[in-house]
Amino acid sequence: MSEPAAPPVADRPAEEAPLRAVVLAGGLTFEREVSLSSGTQVVEELARVGVDAELRDADAELLPGLAAAPADAVFVALHGATGEDGALRAVLDLAGVPYVGSPAAACRLAWDKPAAKSVARTAGLRTPDWVALPHSTFRELGAGAVLDLIVARLGLPLMVKPASGGSALGAQKVSRVEDLPAAMVSCFAYGDTVLVERFVDGVEVAVSVVDLGEGPEALPAVEIEPESGVFDYTARYTPGLTEYHAPARLADDVAARAADLAVRVHESLGLADLSRTDAIVTPDGEVHFLEVNVSPGLTETSMFPMAVEAAGYDLGDVLARLLTRRARTHPA
Repeated sequence: MSEPAAPPVADRPAEEAPLRAVVLAGGLTFEREVSLSSGTQVVEELARVGVDAELRDADAELLPGLAAAPADAVFVALHGATGEDGALRAVLDLAGVPYVGSPAAACRLAWDKPAAKSVARTAGLRTPDWVALPHSTFRELGAGAVLDLIVARLGLPLMVKPASGGSALGAQKVSRVEDLPAAMVSCFAYGDTVLVERFVDGVEVAVSVVDLGEGPEALPAVEIEPESGVFDYTARYTPGLTEYHAPARLADDVAARAADLAVRVHESLGLADLSRTDAIVTPDGEVHFLEVNVSPGLTETSMFPMAVEAAGYDLGDVLARLLTRRARTHPA
């Protein structure tokens, strides 16, 4: 399969002023530092291709600043609830500010991992069996009894993770029954509801999707090979603990199935512009949906930039085209 041609830089006519963008990063979540790294990288990439980009935090100065000096479009590089649960995007909609990324309602759906899995399953996609329960259920019915039922239904090993959130914060693989209560307690530190799903053994891949105006396109999958065998927070952000392969070392037909799954997730959830789907490829070549990220990491070591490079594209060009498209299609 030949590589697609790299898209051109999103130029404006010479008489027009350069595109002015505001990049939102930071926020008050566990993922603040990762977001600031993403935002800084986005600003640098945009500056390299001639876009006037300013890094701004999502704080009380944001809306007055956008009103005083309107941007042509905003790029949301916020991770965690601030950038992914749809609330900030709903406020930007109220303010009439164009932004790159998925609309508020789609973000709310994708942010809720059990809801996103339900949509994926309804669309005919494979996803590991799961149960999602709030802390109150364990408190009211007794943790021991509920955990026994979970193990009886889903078996071992299990993946335990917060029902919403990113960067694998609180996510753990549980292989022994006696380790499950502690894993649940750890998860509840990051949210009120825990998602427990059957652990599926295989190769973990991240498949990024981008829409540059001709419909969503899956970029080459990135294969994730953590030293520990589990791609948790430590494996993501500790240098040397994870090896990445872009493109993933998959047979052509399996790579095509992974790409199709990511595009179908993107479309089924009503996402826009860009997303990253995380999946497991089993030894028999089946692809299982895990979760989707509407604000993928954009640091130098993040998987979305790896996929862009593997596709033969230029990251700055892609970001500029996304911003230009939003600036031009937003009603005046």
